[in-house]
Amino acid sequence: MAVMTAAALTTGGAVARGEARPAAAVQEPAPVTTTALTTTALTTPARTTPAATAEPACMRVKGAEVCVGPDGSDRPGIWVEDTRNDKLHAAVEYHLNEYLGTKYVIHNLGGKGEIRGNREIGRTVTFRAAVYEGNHRVRVGRWKTVRNLTKYPVKRDTGVTPAAARGRSELCSYTKGGASVCFHERDTYVFACDTRADEYQARAEYFVAGDPTARYEIHQLAGLNTCGKAEHGDQSISMFRASVYNGSHRVATRQYKYN
Repeated sequence: MAVMTAAALTTGGAVARGEARPAAAVQEPAPVTTTALTTTALTTPARTTPAATAEPACMRVKGAEVCVGPDGSDRPGIWVEDTRNDKLHAAVEYHLNEYLGTKYVIHNLGGKGEIRGNREIGRTVTFRAAVYEGNHRVRVGRWKTVRNLTKYPVKRDTGVTPAAARGRSELCSYTKGGASVCFHERDTYVFACDTRADEYQARAEYFVAGDPTARYEIHQLAGLNTCGKAEHGDQSISMFRASVYNGSHRVATRQYKYN
């Protein structure tokens, strides 16, 4: 069960600067727009305006508002608000540091007016708002990219193999079909690893800090022996499972485990 503050992401339509996109099926479409965060505090090299005056960059669809805020804003990181009182729930989907091989999703299950998110974001964030009914996406907005968001960004960590993730983690869980989820709980991070060469994608699904109203997901899209990583500061993982998906269809999973 999970609570978090905010996070961010990047578009560029491809893996960053000259690095080849992994050969496996990275299925996420390239973001359609690229927008710099229009704040003097973030764009002026001298940074003469305090970061506290910076405003978050936001996107909306009916039922969800998603914002990415810089350090010093009222909501730093990435966060999603549910804006309608209905059976659907709001979510934010995002990529970090111009790498499309890993997608992150935060599902806000708290109801109208509730806000969930993650503060641990990259310097560049590509994100969009979405509305879900269960695991089925009902509505989704356009991709937007913001840059230069945080003084201490989450670093890009795309060279981790499943074996390396196991070695760096305190606890791992596995499911048939080739997925593992591993995590460490001091400066908490979570890995989702793909361990089979096929058309399916590995996914970590988990909750943090004992909160059942926010579900976090890492979708690892880059293929065999690759891992996606999410960071969660000082919050602990409370419930988790590894799953395998074919697009939006769950192929294999096990029941959630409690930490």
